[in-house]
Formats: sequence, structure tokens, C-alpha cells
Amino acid sequence: MTTPAVPLGHRNLSPNAWLLDRARKHTPRFHFDPENTDVEAWREETLAAVLATLGQEPPACEPNPVLLGEIELDGFIQQRWMMDVEDGLSTIVAVNRPSGGTEESTWAPILCWHGHDMGGKEPIMGNRSTALLRSYADDDGYNYGAVMARHGFVTIGVDWMGHGDFDEQRKWRISSPQKGVEMDWCDTYYLNATILGMTPLGINIAHGKRVLDFVTTLPYVQDGPIGVMGVSGGGTMSLWSALADPRIAATEIICYSDTFPDFGVRDSNYCGMQITPGLFSLVDVSDLQGLLFPRALMVDLGFFDDCFMLESAGPCADRVEEIYRRAGASHRFRRQLFAAGHSWCDEQSADFFGEHLR
Repeated sequence: MTTPAVPLGHRNLSPNAWLLDRARKHTPRFHFDPENTDVEAWREETLAAVLATLGQEPPACEPNPVLLGEIELDGFIQQRWMMDVEDGLSTIVAVNRPSGGTEESTWAPILCWHGHDMGGKEPIMGNRSTALLRSYADDDGYNYGAVMARHGFVTIGVDWMGHGDFDEQRKWRISSPQKGVEMDWCDTYYLNATILGMTPLGINIAHGKRVLDFVTTLPYVQDGPIGVMGVSGGGTMSLWSALADPRIAATEIICYSDTFPDFGVRDSNYCGMQITPGLFSLVDVSDLQGLLFPRALMVDLGFFDDCFMLESAGPCADRVEEIYRRAGASHRFRRQLFAAGHSWCDEQSADFFGEHLR
């Protein structure tokens, strides 16, 4: 019997530790090289490869919108619409506009996307009907759809698969075979969608585009550039919405700057709505964000964020800034470091979107 090269007590029995080691040693195929002199060619080739990972887009359908109601809240008016996003699947869209306008008034639109486990669109768009929703808004800053409407924008919110109106655990959905079963529906949808050649991220992005198609027909929505913003998983959705839809001119990514080996493999701080098959074989988060040049981008970092921590979020933002610099678009990149945790702070958003949407 020969002596093992690695002592038995030093051998690894953790698959996740093995995956983390591989992730840390891995360089994605399209990871941006700061010495790259043809940034446009990098962007064109990389973006095509990245968008292909979204899988098949579900077929489009007529929206068949129905206005459910309109109410005036604190400084803004909200409409709720039901519309179809696919044949056999409907959604409810909340649309806010500032109070005090006339029939001729129009305002620039901002898509206000929610993230994972934040009550869906409800607190973001101004629903304060329960203590939990009020805490999301007041304690965590998940109310940017309401606040930005008060700042003079039209804001739009919708629920992603597994959240809000699309939550399979809602009490009235009594026919769900998984009723009462503890599971992360984002991951379940990922499994179910990928065996059909789709991804939850691709499906959600398609839904968001169809919501935007409809909302831009409303008489109070200004023609022209469109913004998008979101926290955490909403930052993921904001990033991918902008990557997939050139109509979006300005993007605010809030508390979603990091590296896949750190927040993903090490911390397991992601879910099936945030990734696509083979994504890290192609790019890291900084590359995805850098693909947005020359369009306007603001990345928000929480000084006390315990999800996307500053020690890896900061270097991610540095790499994105370098891509914008190499592309001659430094004037369109902005970084905000705020004294809070995993949240949104109403500090620079109105100024940023005012500069690029009005």
C-alpha cells in the first residue's frame, strides 16, 4: 500500500468546496481584458452569447388590457391593469403617475423591478396596507416606485414568477398541488423551464418587455427614453432588462454588484430567477454590467450591505467603471455609495434619471 499524495485527513469531501475552488480559478471566456483596444467588438460578441443563454422566448400574445381601478395615494395616482403576457397567462401591472397633472401631462417612465422575497411589486409601488409592507418600505427602502412617482416620473411594477400575484402559495390558489410545501419557487421554475428550453429569467424578461409595450401606449407616458431600477434580484432584472431591450436608456442597479464565485458559489446568495445555463462560463457580473455602455448606468453600493458585501462589490464596480472608461463613456457611469445596508436610498436617483430621461 502506497502512501497517499494527500494525507487522508486533508482530503476534501465537500462538493461545494470543490466547486468554489473551481470557480475561483475560472476565467470566463468573455471576461473583459483592460488591455482590449476594441471594446465595441467585445460588446457585440459578448452580448450575443449572453442573450442566447436566456433560452427560447415564450410566444407573444395580444395584451387584452383591463383597467381594474385607479386611486390617489400620497402624492401620486395608481392604476392597476390586468393584461395577458402569454397565451394562458395574465399579470397585474401597477402604474403610478404624479398627482396634480392635467389631461395633457406626460412623464418619463421608469420600470421599478422587485427582487427576491420583498413582497413582490407591492411595497415598491406604494402598497402600505400591512405592517410587513410598511416595514419593507420604511426600514428597507423598497418603495422606490412610490417615491420616484412623487419625484415626477411614471413608475411601473409587475410581479415575477413565484412572487406577489405569481406566488403559488397565495391562499386563494387552492388547487396548487404544492400548496403548503416549503420550497423556493425560483429554483423550481428554473428546473421546470430549462427542461423546456427556457429559463425563468428569460420568461420574466419577456413579460417585462410586454408590460413596457403596453404601458408606453398610456396617454400620460412620455415618448422617448426609458429607465429601469431595482434592488438585489430587482437589480438583476434591471440589468437583464436593459441588456435585452435597447429602448432602456438609463439603468440603476442597486445592491447587485459582486462576483459569481463570492455571492453565488461561496454564499449561495442567488436563486433560479437570477442565472442562466453556463452564464459564468462566459462572463462575470462586472462584464454583464459593462455591456450596457454607452447607455447611462448608476450602480448603488450599500456600505453595510450583508448580501453583496463591499469587499467584492467595490472591485466589481471598479471593473465596470474601467469598461466605461475604455469605451469613452465615463460620463455615463455613476457610482453611489450610501450609508445603509441591503436597501435603496433616495439620494441620487431623481437626479440621475432626470439627467438621462428628460
